[in-house]
Amino acid sequence: MHYVLIYEYAPDYLERRAEFRDAHLKLAWASHERGEFQLGGVLGDPVDSALLWFKADSPALIEEFVHADPYVKGGLVLKWRIRPWMTVAGKLADAPIYPG
Repeated sequence: MHYVLIYEYAPDYLERRAEFRDAHLKLAWASHERGEFQLGGVLGDPVDSALLWFKADSPALIEEFVHADPYVKGGLVLKWRIRPWMTVAGKLADAPIYPG
């Protein structure tokens, strides 16, 4: 199943992210290598949140990612939430539905 992790960043995120960025990216790429983390990045204009896409059997795996994330530990993430994402169209859809 696909899940989306939504981060809401602190107002000083851009000024402070350099301190935590390498460790955050190491965590993301390690998760990607295991087939969990699929794609992620900051939303722009304004830079106040991010979307991270995971493939997992349950949200527990994503919660582990959050609790290990240096951005969360460092206070750059003010709030986060995990939402199941029912993907139905496209090559990477988890549950493709084709027109009749």
